[in-house]
Amino acid sequence: MRFIFFLPILLFSFILQKLNAQKNTLTENVFIITLDGLRWQELFGGADDSLVTDIRFVKDTSHLKAKYWSTNQQERRNALFPWIWSTVAQQGVILGNRRYNNKVNVTNMMWFSYPGYNEILVGYSDPNINSNDKINNPNITILEWLQNKEEFDGKVAAFASWDVFPYIINEERSKIPINAGFQKANHFMINEKELFLNELQDQIQSPWKNVRMDAFTHHYAKEFIKTYYPNVVLISYGETDDFAHDGRYDHYLEAAHNTDQMIKDLWDYCQNDTVYKGKTTFIITTDHGRGDQPKKEWTSHGKIIKGSNEIWMMAIGPDTAPLGEVKEKGQHWQNQVAATIAAWLGYKYEGLEEAGPVVKNFIKSKTK
Repeated sequence: MRFIFFLPILLFSFILQKLNAQKNTLTENVFIITLDGLRWQELFGGADDSLVTDIRFVKDTSHLKAKYWSTNQQERRNALFPWIWSTVAQQGVILGNRRYNNKVNVTNMMWFSYPGYNEILVGYSDPNINSNDKINNPNITILEWLQNKEEFDGKVAAFASWDVFPYIINEERSKIPINAGFQKANHFMINEKELFLNELQDQIQSPWKNVRMDAFTHHYAKEFIKTYYPNVVLISYGETDDFAHDGRYDHYLEAAHNTDQMIKDLWDYCQNDTVYKGKTTFIITTDHGRGDQPKKEWTSHGKIIKGSNEIWMMAIGPDTAPLGEVKEKGQHWQNQVAATIAAWLGYKYEGLEEAGPVVKNFIKSKTK
């Protein structure tokens, strides 16, 4: 991972105080968190009753039912995502429950990962991004756009389980420090835990050749955050998508639950750290949806799989009103994420007319 030296915290606090004097938001830090290919059906409904007992996709149905099943839908989703439904639902905003005709969709026509992450991070879909190949993104992401601002120069970082992210973010051009795939921690102030993670990552075999286990992504990110206090961080977890492609609904649910707990760990850290407390917003979303009808298509996505364009998003932070799960009819789009991130940090996403507008549900009209 390329290292960019971070200026002392006190100097940046002074710079950010000047910035805050000119903006009407409290957010100074944004964590952009993605769960690859997590369906809205599980987020809002918990374990699917027709899949949790399907022996094609679950090896031990009794164990899975004991852990995640209930006849009550709210109990099911609470069991699967306890942090989201106890914290974000109380303090933030959750969009995309299509049972209330509240919709979030992608605008790209591909309905798979690279086009989805490009849309999230750039703010618009690009028809030329039409594969998951390791090709440097010609578009400038919100990460690079912010890094080019004086206030955030050297204060942006990215961590991902999928090894294509250095290309999505265009590490070569952007110079943003990225730890993705099977990369190891390699920076000036590396600590003993990171050295241990480096060793452990070599010893624990991932089921996939281009995606590591999410625990490594999580802990590499957390240690880096504790050391350098970046203002803008991308963390992309990948297990949900890959276990789904493997046809393992049991592992997919376990990965979803574990990711909920890892995000809780990050949120709790931020709420107990003087640099981040009261000044940090999380935006959490996914790159694409998955199939649902017929049920066997839950393992797949792409433009020929109905439902793959159906996603969700949520936010929690000092500038987001506690609206909880939005149950009103509405339509939001994946391309709105980038402009919303910029707005939290006091910027208009200028010069990018194609970019989607700010998600109004995520930002209070006045915060100061």
